[in-house]
Amino acid sequence: MESEGYRCRSSRYIESGQSAVPGSVLFAAGLLGNVLALLLLGQHRRRSRSPGGRPPRVSAFYVLVSGLAVTDLLGKCLLSPIVLAAYAYNRSLSELGPGGRGQDEPGMLCQLFAFLMAFFGLAPMLLLLAMALECWLSLGHPYFYRRHLTRRLGATLGPAAAGLCALFCALPLLGFGVPMQYCPGTWCFIRMAGGGPRQLGFPVLYASLMGLLVLAIVACNVSSMRHLYGMARRQPRRGPAPAAAPRMEELDHLVLLGLMTVLFTVCSLPLIIRAYLGAFAADFNENADLSALRFLSVNSIVDPWVFIIFRTSVFRGFVRRFCRGLSSR
Repeated sequence: MESEGYRCRSSRYIESGQSAVPGSVLFAAGLLGNVLALLLLGQHRRRSRSPGGRPPRVSAFYVLVSGLAVTDLLGKCLLSPIVLAAYAYNRSLSELGPGGRGQDEPGMLCQLFAFLMAFFGLAPMLLLLAMALECWLSLGHPYFYRRHLTRRLGATLGPAAAGLCALFCALPLLGFGVPMQYCPGTWCFIRMAGGGPRQLGFPVLYASLMGLLVLAIVACNVSSMRHLYGMARRQPRRGPAPAAAPRMEELDHLVLLGLMTVLFTVCSLPLIIRAYLGAFAADFNENADLSALRFLSVNSIVDPWVFIIFRTSVFRGFVRRFCRGLSSR
């Protein structure tokens, strides 16, 4: 652990002993998952067309999950190539981009990277919260859901959430918070340790907002899981295939919600913890900061698999065969 501050803050070259393999793997996995998810969504939309060729009536969930896939894919395509270019040229982000206005100020590319990191870390969470609320309302309050939650509302929530998130993440560019280069010199984020209230106020506020979003999403998903479990228990356990099908479908959703809740919480908590440790304990462990950012980026890899690919009939058939095999044993 470093006790004298950030050692790569002004470095021009990438720290020795670092590899581009983790960043390349995360980029490839995120690109593959989100492209496959968008292809599946497009195929689902084409199959839902009416016989007359009219566009299908899509739900608010379809609009939100499409926005989530596009957001995650855009984040990977904007951030990962910058990191890989830094490794390819063996130059830090501040060295690759034009310099800042002051000697200690990072370059424009580093400031842009810090803004994008903050934005694409927060925007998917807002969409996930909207999707969790949509699921909770559809299960617990179906009358309100059918009356008020429309496709137009889903299409409005996405741009509104993105606009508010962009304004909030732009605060460090206006002086509330400090964009800074982190080791090994291939990524930039908001300074999370050292400095006064003006420098550390934004990371604490950012981590607090992320923590509130995590709590809200977990609460909505736990409530949805409780409703699904109650619905599954009311279904007959044995009987012909048509009678048992609804119960299996509800169990599928229950497994997916539980999996998504655990993965989302595990991926989000490290950055929240690091922000609080940096602000209140002056912890300058940049390796831990890098690991926390990598954990957060895993969310954009997991999202398309949990919300889109795992919901396909092929995966559901596999889950049902697996459950039947366990029950027979």
